[in-house]
Formats: sequence, structure tokens, C-alpha cells
Amino acid sequence: MEHKTGFKLCIKTVDQGASVKKKLDFRVKTIGECKVKSPMPFSNIQGDSIANFVRDDQYVLHSVIMGDNQNWENVHEYALEMAGPRENIYFNPGHVHAGIVTCGGLCPGLNNVIRALVRTLWLRYNVRRISGIQYGYKGFLPEYNIPTKALDIDNVDDIHNMGGSILGSARGGANDVERLVDAIEQLNMNMLFTIGGDGTQRAALEISEEVERRGLKIAIVGIPKTIDNDLSFMDKSFGFDTAVFKAEQAVHAAHVEAKSAIDGIGLVKVMGRESGFIAAHTTLATSDVNFCLIPEVPFKLDGEHGLLKSIEDRLDRRAHAVILVAEGAGQELLEATNATDEGGNKKLADIGIFLKDSITDYFKKIKREMNLKYIDPSYMIRASAATPNDALYCARLGANAVHAAMSGRTGMLISEWNNAFVHIPIQMAVSKKNKVDPEGPLWRDVLEATQQPITMK
Repeated sequence: MEHKTGFKLCIKTVDQGASVKKKLDFRVKTIGECKVKSPMPFSNIQGDSIANFVRDDQYVLHSVIMGDNQNWENVHEYALEMAGPRENIYFNPGHVHAGIVTCGGLCPGLNNVIRALVRTLWLRYNVRRISGIQYGYKGFLPEYNIPTKALDIDNVDDIHNMGGSILGSARGGANDVERLVDAIEQLNMNMLFTIGGDGTQRAALEISEEVERRGLKIAIVGIPKTIDNDLSFMDKSFGFDTAVFKAEQAVHAAHVEAKSAIDGIGLVKVMGRESGFIAAHTTLATSDVNFCLIPEVPFKLDGEHGLLKSIEDRLDRRAHAVILVAEGAGQELLEATNATDEGGNKKLADIGIFLKDSITDYFKKIKREMNLKYIDPSYMIRASAATPNDALYCARLGANAVHAAMSGRTGMLISEWNNAFVHIPIQMAVSKKNKVDPEGPLWRDVLEATQQPITMK
């Protein structure tokens, strides 16, 4: 297995505040030298008005903030490989058997990504063997006896107009990596596209490592799907824009209900297990939220500065309140379940129901009339078709994933970073969760929009 080097891309330790260090290594593995001429009709000549191939020495800086660069010996040690079609590719298109799998929970845009993968393989590279693995990694395992689904440009033609995944999706099935690679070998696949979040991509990394141990020439390329927007080194994940758009509709309904009742309260719960990006962005998009609660910012219920007294004060001033809470917020206030789902994710206690009951009990205790409406649009959001912005993003992610795989890159994800599409080693993308910085500008803007207390601890 080779590393693309181009510029000198080495592991380097970066200071990130007092005593906090992080190692960055953006080298992307390849499975061999690219000796096949690409069938794509692009150019390497600047100024000829023909779309260009991407060169292997084109990179995107990890950080565009001057303070992050000033002590670098060589800024290119912190550069991400630019995505796009290469003039020379590794695979002979006629020999390619590509697999596509969607894993985890549903998310807007899954069908858009599948369609983009199939159309780019079929129309740009003349690949004619494309198989969809149904119901996640479980579709590889013989005990489930799930057939593969042949994909072509006709049966994916209009799937982008639908929510969900035409391949189905499921959690679990990724624990036995050796059996997964056995199945990939038995299917004679030499290319696998994994569409999923943190757990899916960790499994994809393990698959690529097992493939390497066996000396197989199989490219494993991921398309990150996490509606919470919590993978590192990506400006956003697909489905996120749609989630904010749909959540905004739920907040609007909660606001109408709240303003139409005596001391009305609208309570909306959205996705966000460990990261509160959907709640934060929805808050700023609507300007109707008065309390935004996210996992990164702990709060307490009781006391002079707690949430309940703050809601009471808000009703005194404005006679209505809208609360938007991410599903992972306030877990320290609830009894932990210690259970996990099939994907290994910790099962969360229901903060929405907990807040609904706690607010109701508080106002009964102080003998004040209050009308609370609770809305949980989570599954409606997950099952939605992608908005135009997400559809555009999915199309570009899928196309660039194919270009990466055809050039023999493996163990990597496609991402948009600093307004450019790039290749990211999976181990970097899953190295830590992307979270809202409680001291950063996004949360500061949320506080200004809601006028909620700076802290409720």
C-alpha cells in the first residue's frame, strides 16, 4: 500500500491551546500506480476553455487562519489532497465491479449520493457492473440471505426525488470484518463505496486494513453521512441543510402555538447526539427560539439561574417561549440507560419528554397556568427528500468519490473543506467528534439571537 506524497505530507504535532496537542496526517493511501488513461474528455492545458483534470500535487490548506500558519516550517504539511478526476487512473473500467452500501439511520440525500455514484461510474467511466448491498453491512452476511441489487442509470434515474435509500439501511453487521471482506472477495468487487457516519466509516477503515493485509486490490471510499454534522475536517455533512430546513418548520409551528395561548410554551426536540449544530443553526435561521439547549453546553433545571426559572422570567416579559433542544442535551440530568444500539451508539434518555414533564410540574407547583406543546419531528426530518442545496452537494460528493476510487485511493472519505472538495484519510475524519465550541462565534451568535442567559448552571 502506497502513500500519495506530492508535497511533503508528514505527521506533525500542532499546539491547540494550553497542553492540548493533535497529530495531523493527511496522506491518502493508494493501492498502486495509475497506468490507465482516463476515458474522461478533460484537459491538462490551462486556458483552452476545456474542463481540467486534477493534478496529484494540488492541495487545499487545512487552515486559512493566519495564526495557525505563522509557525509552520512548511504549510503544505497541513494540506488536504484535492478531489477530482485524474488523467491517469488505476482501474481498467471494463474490469470494475463496484459496490455501494448505505448504513446507519436514514438521512436526506442518500438516494442522491447513490444516483451520483451510479451515473458517474456508468456515464463517465463506462463501468457496467454496479451492485447495491441492501440493508447496510448486514447485506454482506450470509445468515441474512439478502440479495444484491443491480444498479444502472435507468433504475436510479428518479430516485433523487425520494427520501430514504433504495438500498435500505441498517445498523450493525460490521463487527466481523474478516467475514465482510470474505463476502467482498466472493462478489469479486474491487471497489466499495460506504455511505454512513462515524461507525460506518470506522468499519470501512477496518475493511480497508483487512483488504491490505490480504494483499487485495480493492478501493474503499467513504461518503460521510452524519445528519448531526459531527465528523471532523468537513465544512458540513450531507443532509444537514435539509435537517435545518425541516427543523425550522417545526420551530415555526411551535412559535405559532406558543403565541396563541396563555403563557404558551413551544418545545421542539431535534437530532444531535453529541453535537448541537442542527439546533444552533435552526435557532439562527428562525430567530423564534428563546432557549437553545445543546450537548456541549450543560445546564441545570432548578435554582435562580436554572432553566425553569429562566422560562418563568421569559413568560413574565413576553408571555410566550420557544425551546429548542438537541436530543443529546441535558443527559446528565437523566438516568443513564447504559444500553447501546446495534451500531454501538449509546442509547440516550429522552430529554424531550423529560423537559416536557419537568416544565409542566414546575408550573403546577407554582400554581401558574401554562400551555405547552411538544413537537418531535426527528423521523420526519430523516425521511425527507433532500433540499436543492443538499441535492447539489450530494451530486458532487458522489462524483468525486468515484474519481477517487478509480484512481486507486482507499481508506478515505470525500469532504468539502475550505470551499473545496478534498480527500481525507478515514482515521483523521473519525479521530474526534466535531462539536459546537461553547466559546466560539457560532454559540455566541446563538446567545445573541435567543437572549437566553449566558449560562444556566
